[in-house]
Order: sequence, then structure tokens, then C-alpha cells
Amino acid sequence: MILWLRSLLFYLFGFTTVTIFASAIILVIPFTNASARYQIGVLWCQLIQKVLSILCGIQIKIEGFENIPQDPNKALILLGKHQSAWETFIYPSFFMRELCFVFKRELLFVPFFGWALASLKMIHINRGDREQAREAVNEQGRKLLAEGKWIAIYPEGTRTPRGSFKPYRKGGVRLAITTQTDILPVAQNSGALWPRNSFLKRPGVITLSIGPVISVQGKSEEQLQLELETWIEGEMRRIDSAAYKH
Repeated sequence: MILWLRSLLFYLFGFTTVTIFASAIILVIPFTNASARYQIGVLWCQLIQKVLSILCGIQIKIEGFENIPQDPNKALILLGKHQSAWETFIYPSFFMRELCFVFKRELLFVPFFGWALASLKMIHINRGDREQAREAVNEQGRKLLAEGKWIAIYPEGTRTPRGSFKPYRKGGVRLAITTQTDILPVAQNSGALWPRNSFLKRPGVITLSIGPVISVQGKSEEQLQLELETWIEGEMRRIDSAAYKH
């Protein structure tokens, strides 16, 4: 009962504050650029992280911090495991570079949140049309990378159950090779405490593991895809071994 109540309070807080912060972003559109509006969103993500810790007892453990390149001019493509909504607000909270997420266009129609999202430099795709989605990622991705932005993609395409494996889509790897941009792989066991489609948030520690940068130099699409999958899935079995016992 206490777990249910804490989860309810967290959702109420999240829904209320996302409306407030999204409204703020919408109101300042005429006076700001996308990067400034992104920082308002980062403040909300950081606030949500703190409240999640207080109300639901979910803490975060960071591993591999030293693998993040410190060159402010180096663009990267961040490819990560996707088990939960948790990583969608942790990434902006933690990675100090402006992230451009690839997401389904339906999110743009969510009142307030979607309207604010539309004012940021993100890549929205039609998941029902693979060819159009591929073109959107390649076209918009090249422009954003040229600006020095980091692009965040979940190669599985959607949230997956804890302990499962879904073949990775090749959009992120293809963009990396086309633009000769290195990849930063990320793994996190968020599904252990915040499973997909679950109302309850269980207390504990979520491990966010950042891998060594994967160079695209001299590699084929198949080689790069295999290297990415091998690191992320191997790391998942290390940080959440209980989920892979079978």
C-alpha cells in the first residue's frame, strides 16, 4: 500500500510539474533559441530525478564516467538500452551536452509536453513508415551532428522487458557510418525497479553504465552493429545478472 501511494504521489508530481515547465518553454519560444529551451527541460528532468529518489527511493549509480569524451566540439551518437521511461529523463540530467532524441511523432500531440517538445531540436519519426523514418534520421541527424549536437537513439526502437533481447535496428549505426561519427554505448538496468507499463516504482539502485567510445573508423555496418550489441548486451548481463539467469 505504501509503495502504491508513493508511486501515485510521484505521478501526480510529474504530471503537474511537466505541465508547468512545458508551459514555461512554450511561453518563451518567441524570446529564446532551442538550446535555451532545452535547458529548461533539463531542470525539470533533474527535479524529477530528485523527487523520484525522495518519494520512491530509487537511487542512481554511475559507472564509466571517464569514458565520456571531454572535447566540447566532438559530436557523438549515444545508443542505449531501453527498458523504462527512467532513461528518458536521466540522460538529459546526466549528460552535460545537448541531446537530440529520436522519438515517435505521436508524442508531439500530447498536450503541453508534446508542444514544448516540438520547439526543441529533436528528430521525430513515423514508426509506421520505415523508409520515411530512415530518411528523417539521416537527414536531420546529419544537420544536428554538424552543429556539434549529440544524438540519442534507442536502437531497440521501443522499451523492452527486463532480461529480454530485441534485435537492434540499424538506424543509429547507419547514421554513424554515414557521418563518420563515433558511438557512445550505454546500458542501464532500469527495468528492475521501473518496468515498462508498470505503475509501481520499487526502491533500490539503478546502475547506469557508460561504455568506451566505439570508433566507426574502417568498420562496416555489420561490424559496428555487432560491436555495439556485444558491449551493451554483455554489460546488461553484468549489471543485472539476475534477469538473465535463464
